[in-house]
Amino acid sequence: MLFAAAELDAIRDGRADLAFRRWKRPSVKAGTRLRTAIGIVEVLDVARTDADAITDSEARRAGAADRDALVARLAAWHDGDIYRIALRYAGADPREALRAALPSDDEMAMILSRLARYDAASRHGPWTTPVLTLIAASEGVRAADLAARLGRETLPFKADVRKLKELGLTESLEVGYRLSARGRAVLEFLSRNPSPSANPA
Repeated sequence: MLFAAAELDAIRDGRADLAFRRWKRPSVKAGTRLRTAIGIVEVLDVARTDADAITDSEARRAGAADRDALVARLAAWHDGDIYRIALRYAGADPREALRAALPSDDEMAMILSRLARYDAASRHGPWTTPVLTLIAASEGVRAADLAARLGRETLPFKADVRKLKELGLTESLEVGYRLSARGRAVLEFLSRNPSPSANPA
């Protein structure tokens, strides 16, 4: 589920707690926690509705000027049923704090073990250290250009970077990526201990 920047700002500020989408089938369900540019947005409820049931009050809670404006916007979207989605801002992305936290010895061992598993499972060979090294040297470079430097396709490359992001090692920029403080610490350790299974203690 995608949001416009204005929608996200309104959700974070508490000015919006609803969204309306036209879907052939819902892409989220109650309890889904979405990572967005403002942090975590939690889905509280998803219910099918119709245009006649939408009120001006609900439209304003979804960031629209009134019901007519919202219905016109929905009419411009692809075919499907209208769904009313109740939302709340659930706080900052926990990966933000993780990126700033230097790993303890136990955390470093966990990270290195995960990286070793990623490398072992890869069909294109070990990639974690080369990708970390490339991002460290190429902050803000487009993903497609980074992938090309490694002779890889863009989408699989981006999927690999997301795995590093889940560990708090990288962060996305408006264009490209950079290493987090945590990522730099891991790369520095790897440069001193080339084996990803090395014990940080």
